[in-house]
Amino acid sequence: MNASCYTVAMDLGVCQLRNFSISFLSSLLSAESSQLKLDSSSSGASVVAIDNKIEQAMDLVKSHLMYAVREEVEVLKEQIKELIERNSQLEQENTLLKTLASPEQMAQFQAQVQTGSPPAPQTAAPTGPPSTAALAQPASHSSGPSA
Repeated sequence: MNASCYTVAMDLGVCQLRNFSISFLSSLLSAESSQLKLDSSSSGASVVAIDNKIEQAMDLVKSHLMYAVREEVEVLKEQIKELIERNSQLEQENTLLKTLASPEQMAQFQAQVQTGSPPAPQTAAPTGPPSTAALAQPASHSSGPSA
């Protein structure tokens, strides 16, 4: 087999099937041709027998090929299903991130998308509500009146 047959699993199966079919057909034809040499009086019947053998071999090749195609279709259906699920997850994540982003962040993002520039690192303090850790910290000075 040549290296081009190994590009994908389907191609490999087709190449293997093709090589099998050629071997199978040549063995059938060589057996029939030896009978032809021995039986030259009934050449019409021998030709019909060869045609029948070729038809049987082609049916066998067709069934093997259909099986290989069905297997590949099942694999591709599973991949499509996984990609649809992943796409749905990413769409949900995108929607959530859009709802959590501030208008300034969305404007900055839209500007980056339009210019094609990479996102700039955030150096400003977060604009959202203060975290619970900041609220729980005690004050460093007394809460009494100052003098």
